Amino acid sequence: MYAVIKTGGKQYKVSEGDLVKIEKIEGAVGDTIELDEVLMVGGEEVKIGTPLLPGAKVTARIVQQGKDKKVLVFHSKRRKGYRKTYGHRQPITRLQITGIEA
Repeated sequence: MYAVIKTGGKQYKVSEGDLVKIEKIEGAVGDTIELDEVLMVGGEEVKIGTPLLPGAKVTARIVQQGKDKKVLVFHSKRRKGYRKTYGHRQPITRLQITGIEA
């Protein structure tokens, strides 16, 4: 069984036991959370929401709170000697999917 969930402005296809890297959500490592914004549940029978599926939820456990890899940003202006480099590390949360209820 799999589900399509929406969190952090993005959509993820998840199955039970998957490790998923999402935008940061509040909670400590080891906490159990419920994701209510389920767009679709599939398996033997496919259920599609309009846009959300009422009564469906995905439970997950927070495995890690941290930062993603650094993304380097480089700005320059031609012929002017202007060069600027800086980096950004996005805060992320890693989840392990423990259950899908349709």
